[in-house]
Amino acid sequence: MWAYGLEENLGHLPWLEWGMWESWEAAEHWVFYRDSSETVKTELGSSWEQLRQRKELSQLFLPECFSLWGWNSSPTTACSHSKAYGCPYHKVLAPTVCHFSIASDRRNPSLGASNTALARWLPAEYEDGVSVPRGWTEGKRFSGFPLPLVRQVSNEIVRFPPEQMQMDQQRSLMFMQWGQFVDHDLDFSPETPARVPFGGEIDCDTSCAKAPPCFPIQIPPNDPRITNRRDCLPFFRSAAACTRGRAVREQINALTSFLDGSGVYGSEVAVAERLRDRSSRRGLLAVNRNFTDRGRAYLPFGPMRKEPCLKASGAAKIPCFLAGDTRASEMLELACMHTLFMREHNRLAGKLRSLNPHWNDERLYQEARKILGAMIQIITYRDYLPLLLGHRFRRFIPPYRGYDESVDSRISNVFTLAFRFAHASIPPTVGRLDECYRPITPEIQLRTSFFAVWRIIQEGGIDPYLRNLMASPAKLMTQQQMVVGELRDRLFEQVERIGFDLPALNMQRGRDHGLPGYNSWRKFCGLSQPTGVKSLGRVLRNQNLARKFLKLYGTPKNIDIWIGALAEPFVKGGRVGPLMACLIGTQFRNIRDGDRFWWQNPGVFTPRQRCSLAKISLSRIICDNTHITKVSRNIFHANKYPRGFVSCRQIPKLDLRPWKSKTYPCKAKNNSAFEN
Repeated sequence: MWAYGLEENLGHLPWLEWGMWESWEAAEHWVFYRDSSETVKTELGSSWEQLRQRKELSQLFLPECFSLWGWNSSPTTACSHSKAYGCPYHKVLAPTVCHFSIASDRRNPSLGASNTALARWLPAEYEDGVSVPRGWTEGKRFSGFPLPLVRQVSNEIVRFPPEQMQMDQQRSLMFMQWGQFVDHDLDFSPETPARVPFGGEIDCDTSCAKAPPCFPIQIPPNDPRITNRRDCLPFFRSAAACTRGRAVREQINALTSFLDGSGVYGSEVAVAERLRDRSSRRGLLAVNRNFTDRGRAYLPFGPMRKEPCLKASGAAKIPCFLAGDTRASEMLELACMHTLFMREHNRLAGKLRSLNPHWNDERLYQEARKILGAMIQIITYRDYLPLLLGHRFRRFIPPYRGYDESVDSRISNVFTLAFRFAHASIPPTVGRLDECYRPITPEIQLRTSFFAVWRIIQEGGIDPYLRNLMASPAKLMTQQQMVVGELRDRLFEQVERIGFDLPALNMQRGRDHGLPGYNSWRKFCGLSQPTGVKSLGRVLRNQNLARKFLKLYGTPKNIDIWIGALAEPFVKGGRVGPLMACLIGTQFRNIRDGDRFWWQNPGVFTPRQRCSLAKISLSRIICDNTHITKVSRNIFHANKYPRGFVSCRQIPKLDLRPWKSKTYPCKAKNNSAFEN
């Protein structure tokens, strides 16, 4: 849960397009039947055969699944992620008129599109070689040793006394928050839509039985919190992709693989439409009609139905926000970032309209969207990644040399785990600061902040949270203090029957996805592969920690990728170890070099436009869209107000004059909205 975000659980999603649901459910039903043993098929047989012959679920299955089931398929029954991809090309708005970066790769238009399978950098490792996750069969050995329970690893490696917590004196809390915002632009592997095992009557939320799609997290002996060993932490497997010609289970990326602002605009056409304000005809995104932030807009609300924000808000009855990504309301600070960028889009559309009053609704929307996407790319690669990867930055992300059509820009399966590194940078409380950067008391316990967007509406808007992100340090990740108890024991406590363990969920998710162990990824990255306590101790620079790992896993080969990579000491100047730096750096280079619409690629923007864009900053976006007047100049560095803070008057503005049309479009024949 939390592919750097906190949620893959479909039960929490405030809205989903039916096309998404049917894609995921189609694939899941097919993969379950395909992967089941003949014994299981026989046991289910009569009921399953009746269902198959009645064809009541015929609208849910992909054409390739139809043929395998012996059903007749038709083009109208294709799931959304098997559709043919294509889009119109336009010389001015080529990167934007085609939504969701589809057709960025002209040879393979579906590469990186939403609702397609994640990429594999190494072959999947399942118990049966096909689908069953490692750790499913109790006592089964791997490289001579059984896998430990993930909750046991969390207890013995991750857990630490709260009084030991240290803060990062070099990175701001905004550094952590930007990583989450970016990750929610890149990947989301949803859980299967099924809430009960196929062919069964039990509920995976309350039962601890292992039955697809349920893979519950078992409780070890002497657990410090959960005394009933027969209890468990609910866990649903990620939805499977229904891939052509492949037997091995793959997982879906519900988002576009490109850094394209999909967290603001959505990864589905229907979602993008729902987020637009068509009534104004000014290229705007929709805003909240019930509340404002002292005159500035909030995100619109999602559908009023049973969902976690309503539950968290109690009598206030404030629902979740509607944004381009379904997880926008999970955390208060994340909701503030989504609000900030919605406002920035509308600000850009308004400025562009002043410069070009002849532009219509579509042109204004698309140009503002194109600029906003470039802003996110620039802030990430210029400001964020160098501080994350440190001295390894240029090794993995050299200077840009243009679009490379040979690069596979898809998000890799392992990246969805590697980019969860910043769970270790989240403090146990949510702070707020007033106009003078003084603390607003009391601080909010992290456990009570999830889905609590009512606090933004009723307790002062987004400014107090943004000030805190700029002026407060992130939590420091060390081997002695990995993830705070609020995430390790109290995750979603307000909206679930039991508080979840985020580190345990991460490790269970890696097994669910068939990700190989620690040494396989060290080898992939050209790093040494430790064989015992001494060599692992040298890698970790900590013999005691190495002994703990091998007491649990038996061999470094079996260590779950997330915890093994997280435990490595930071590279010089960075905030991840060598293995994380390799996996994250490789992914971000692929995202950039495999994107034909990358902001620096010739023809996407004019030279004057690129020059103007190069001056933008996250600090300026905050200045332009909030009531905040003093901001951090180096926003990802730890700064304690007033040190490092300047007036908004000193932060360069984006000059939009290069976007002014040289001539008005001819009103005669062929009057296109996209004339320049």
